[in-house]
Amino acid sequence: MGQGLWRIARNQQLQQQGYSGQGYLTREHGRRIPANNVSNTSHRKQAQGGIDIYHLLKTRKSKEQEGFINLEMLPPELSFTILSYLNATDLCLASCVWQDLANDELLWQGLCKSTWGHCSIYNKNPPLGFSFRKLYMQLDEGSLTFNANPDEGVNYFMSKGILDDSPKEIAKFIFCTRTLNWKKLRIYLDERRDVLDDLVTLHNFRNQFLPNALREFFRHIHAPEERGEYLETLITKFSHRFCACNPDLMRELGLSPDAVYVLCYSLILLSIDLTSPHVKNKMSKREFIRNTRRAAQNISEEFVGHLYDNIYLIGHVAA
Repeated sequence: MGQGLWRIARNQQLQQQGYSGQGYLTREHGRRIPANNVSNTSHRKQAQGGIDIYHLLKTRKSKEQEGFINLEMLPPELSFTILSYLNATDLCLASCVWQDLANDELLWQGLCKSTWGHCSIYNKNPPLGFSFRKLYMQLDEGSLTFNANPDEGVNYFMSKGILDDSPKEIAKFIFCTRTLNWKKLRIYLDERRDVLDDLVTLHNFRNQFLPNALREFFRHIHAPEERGEYLETLITKFSHRFCACNPDLMRELGLSPDAVYVLCYSLILLSIDLTSPHVKNKMSKREFIRNTRRAAQNISEEFVGHLYDNIYLIGHVAA
């Protein structure tokens, strides 16, 4: 029985190696090889240390064919599209191989504007020797400086001609940049209320539900960790901006900036109540409606109920 199993296994092995029932190898490249030549072929392989040179060369050739495509052999549009997916570090590495392609100004211009959406220098005639690769390095250096000391960071941008000394230009730069440390930014805006005023006017809350608009506002201008004068200033500015963006809605609901101010504070307190693990007895919808309407009597019960549902389902407005 053992010899029978051995024969079955051996026959399967021979079939995998290409033997046919008539003692021939299977057809390869349109010809057949007699089986009696197999012993000579095997003998040559063993004489060479058991290495199949043909298989080795074939594998090596296939690996070379699977190598990365030379971007210089592709159409320029396709090469630039591939390189546009790289970040600045990888693009610098790619420039060691494809110097002309990876140093293209359009690629570095895209990197600059995707990270720093607005700079005063974008709208000016470039100075002599200007390059977007150099500008990227300066913007990165300035952002790191800002995250250590906001005033020094802004002064650095101005000294390099990247930003104009204008509250509106600084506000646009902050609004379109996501690499700035939000804690340092909060300190800077608390000191520069003129920049804060222009930053608030850049927001468009038209046709947005109040809690969603408040979330968007606090994503750009982070709320302080404690209640105080700065938080009151932020909510006051938001209330006036929200009413300015939705005049028809304010008339329909009978809301004023003061009423929106009260609603914003109510939403913040409700967010803390519903999301804090330290509050065991959560505020009910009925309680929120009753407390809010005491402070703002002209607001409809249905509208306040929708506010509660939004916080309950989506979460904190200033997280």
